[in-house]
Amino acid sequence: MAVYALAFIAFAVDLARRSSAVDAIETDEAAELAGAAPAGAALNGTAASAGGTLTLKRPVLSRISARMDNDAALPYGRSSSLRVGVALTVLAWTLHLAAAIMRGFAADRVPWANMYEFAMTGTLLIMTVFLIVLLRADLRFLGTFVTGLVLVLLGVAALKFYVEVAPLPPALQSAWLVIHVFVASLATGMFALGFALSAVQLLQARRENIALDEQTAPQRSAQRSTVASALRFRFLATLPSAATLENLAYRISIIGFILWTFTLMAGSIWAEQAWGRYWGWDTKEVWTFIIWVIYAGYIHARATRGWRGSRSAWLAIIGFSAVMFNFGIVNVFFKGLHAYSGL
Repeated sequence: MAVYALAFIAFAVDLARRSSAVDAIETDEAAELAGAAPAGAALNGTAASAGGTLTLKRPVLSRISARMDNDAALPYGRSSSLRVGVALTVLAWTLHLAAAIMRGFAADRVPWANMYEFAMTGTLLIMTVFLIVLLRADLRFLGTFVTGLVLVLLGVAALKFYVEVAPLPPALQSAWLVIHVFVASLATGMFALGFALSAVQLLQARRENIALDEQTAPQRSAQRSTVASALRFRFLATLPSAATLENLAYRISIIGFILWTFTLMAGSIWAEQAWGRYWGWDTKEVWTFIIWVIYAGYIHARATRGWRGSRSAWLAIIGFSAVMFNFGIVNVFFKGLHAYSGL
């Protein structure tokens, strides 16, 4: 957790530097239009003079992936804070993996049979999904959210969910424990990334709408309150557009939905072996199905009904909120056949 906290700080420093870079770029552009030497030339490149006209050379934007351009409103070059954040995240993930493996050896089984173990292994898989996705797409700007989420969940697990190693109940003594819970944790990792992208999408859409108002109705824009202006989050100008973030969230959520569908099917098969019925409307089963319906509705509404923008983002956010409710509330406070929290 300490190393994750350091990674969180490094990613937060990067966001602060992005805001400073936006200020410097805007200052340089104003100076360029005024015919003066850009004040932030050292940050954004040299200013070349051609016939008395200054041309600011901006750094080349990195691509999000091999198939997707980074269409940020303002460029942002390489950041040492990002590299440090990713390096610390990998180190923390390695220690996290070692802790999960040692818990498994101590219990002589897979380490996800109660709330404490599931929180430890689930957060490990969330971080694993994030690091694997980083190999294909540059989503390092989500580092603050992912490390922060893992820190909170690990902290709650250590303070509220910790239990000593105990034997498995008879119903959990099955190979389906490995398959069902592992796939559900992978799906949760995908949903977590989709949630993060959707949340940033809403902020980005708001920033884009404010920028559009400033261009089309400057008088009305000038009347906006100071509070509204402060909520613009200047670092958003260095992130992909709302449309690009939405496409990324949609693709990741589809993978999560496929995994969650398998989770639902595997759980039914396991229930038939353990209790002699495929479905019994147990609280945990109902919430698993509710989560499936929410994400099915999200994918269907966006693909066939044209729900784009804020509506699709809110559906993804509601879906992940249901996942967290299923984990933190249903598992602890609701009684049923799935009451294996160990508390």
